[in-house]
Amino acid sequence: MSRILIEQGRVIDPANNVDNITNLYLQAGTISAVADHAPDGFVPDEVIDGRDLIVIPGLLELSARLHEPGKEYKATIKSETRAAAAGGITSLCCTPDTHPVIDETATVELIHRRAEDAGFARVLPIGALTRGLKSDCLSEMATLQAAGCIAFSNAGRAIKDTQILRRAMQYATTFDITLILQAEDPWLAQGSCAHEGAVATRLGLNASPVAAETVELARLLALVEQTGARCHFSHLSSRRAVEMIAAAKQQGLPISADVAIHQLFFTEMDLDGFNSQCHVKPPFRSQRDKEALRRGVQDGTIDLICCDHQPHEADAKLQPFPQTEAGISGLETLLPLTMKLVEEEVLTLSQAVALVTHNVAKVIQQPLGSLTPGHSADVCLFDPNAYWELEPQQLLSQGKNTPFAGWCFQSEVQQVFLAGERVFRVDYNTVE
Repeated sequence: MSRILIEQGRVIDPANNVDNITNLYLQAGTISAVADHAPDGFVPDEVIDGRDLIVIPGLLELSARLHEPGKEYKATIKSETRAAAAGGITSLCCTPDTHPVIDETATVELIHRRAEDAGFARVLPIGALTRGLKSDCLSEMATLQAAGCIAFSNAGRAIKDTQILRRAMQYATTFDITLILQAEDPWLAQGSCAHEGAVATRLGLNASPVAAETVELARLLALVEQTGARCHFSHLSSRRAVEMIAAAKQQGLPISADVAIHQLFFTEMDLDGFNSQCHVKPPFRSQRDKEALRRGVQDGTIDLICCDHQPHEADAKLQPFPQTEAGISGLETLLPLTMKLVEEEVLTLSQAVALVTHNVAKVIQQPLGSLTPGHSADVCLFDPNAYWELEPQQLLSQGKNTPFAGWCFQSEVQQVFLAGERVFRVDYNTVE
């Protein structure tokens, strides 16, 4: 592996409280040093001019539907890890709702092998919490954990039997397993595609009330309190949910939470015109909810930001709004949207970087998301002053479904390294 010197970039590493104009040294696939002077004996094979660039750890994405195995017509591991690299993301956590479901070690091994063959980004499988995601029987979590699953989830499908959910948390506590849970009551949200409010009423759309999130969240938090399970609550969408998470943290419960980046920019008002690109789950809610979510990431109630990547084929968004498939292809917009929050003074630059790197690594308990010497050399270099306009057809993701078409962004990824190997360089406008 090459010895690489990234010279005089603005290095930001929240895990180590670094924010300086300095040099970064990569050697043997790991971080050698962050310092003004080279380590003893370090002679670079390549020198990269980092002036006017920001150098950060490679991003981590907690919620990516890669669709392989099973739905390769939507996306493949190769296409989506390629898109991830172009977005500065070096590690992806893939959800367990593949076909077959990630409830057998063979599926875990297949995903690892396909990701290694592609070579663009690290894929970290999230195992199925229940067999087949059918919610009636727990999966062999300890076995799947040993095979490489970094956490367990039911992929947004509610476990209706509270006793099974309680046993899952007890099992997870015994084996020091992290559970990733999405709070949505299946009865209150049944058949919905919009937030319960004036916009859904005017458009005649079936709606999901805020209570669909908070009722289920209350049930889950009560079980966390009883079992002590380490749980991460994914895809918060409402002001009340943020308040409940804040109160639970004050009680000392071992929880964390995230928000999908698009929830910080859109509201129910964006559904006017039946724009199917704005069909997401949970739905965009009110302006007050959006502002509360922004405050949540600002004050630390919400621990991290994800893009909730869900690529779809074009036909999936061409039906009448209620029949379209929910989700956004978000890997390539995660970093620029996070930097837009800095532009809008919602976050400091260090806060923003932490929310998509170190904080994610802490939740999944992986030695990633930092520039600590000895750790994997996963590095993203981006230009904070490069303006570009998003054209969906230019996305490297197989899914072109995005509501951000035509948006102008100020931050552009220049180069990305995975374990010291360059996997993206904007000069070539492609992934290497």
